[in-house]
Amino acid sequence: MLRTRTRPLPEGRLEPLEALGFGALITVLGLAYSAFAVGPLAALVTAATAALYLFAYTPLKLRTPFCMLVGAVPGALPPVTGWVAARGDLGAGAWILFGILFLWQLPHTLAIARLYRDDYARAGVRVLPVVDRDGDSTERQIVIGCLALLAVGLLPTLSGLAGATYFGGALILGLVFLAFGMAQAVAPSTTAARRVLFASLLYLPALLVLLALDKS
Repeated sequence: MLRTRTRPLPEGRLEPLEALGFGALITVLGLAYSAFAVGPLAALVTAATAALYLFAYTPLKLRTPFCMLVGAVPGALPPVTGWVAARGDLGAGAWILFGILFLWQLPHTLAIARLYRDDYARAGVRVLPVVDRDGDSTERQIVIGCLALLAVGLLPTLSGLAGATYFGGALILGLVFLAFGMAQAVAPSTTAARRVLFASLLYLPALLVLLALDKS
């Protein structure tokens, strides 16, 4: 892919076996550290994150556009690890954080795939915009993802994890993000997709900052 051609591995500055050995080493060391210094449950969630990314999401990228849904699972598990490390359980808050991160990735990654559709196609990566050439399904999934995220983003207050300030901020952020997603669906373009991407990059850190500042 043009967008990744200067990275060490595709450019040949790093050999595949070197990357494999280093990746395996830091994965094993990281899991061992998590198990002994944090706890076995945190290590288990981290192991699931690595396994799903390496052995499910990565091979599925060449086979089906559903790879984006599968990939969103390991992408949403790190805050679950953080919750487990702090609280020692898989309570409702862990799954609310998982839901927010999972749903956020859908419009985020679809916008990226929409922008780099031809690049993904050349590499044989079957993200949704590659197989959905007219874009109808892509735009629909972006809007659905934004709508679902708007609803799930309010759950921290409704479940007692956050207060009214968070609720108001999450509502505004969700509506703005949804507006960008709907604008892309109504008039699809590279510019509109880039705006969805930028909106996603602003939405998530702003939401998490609100959650940290207005936690119950």
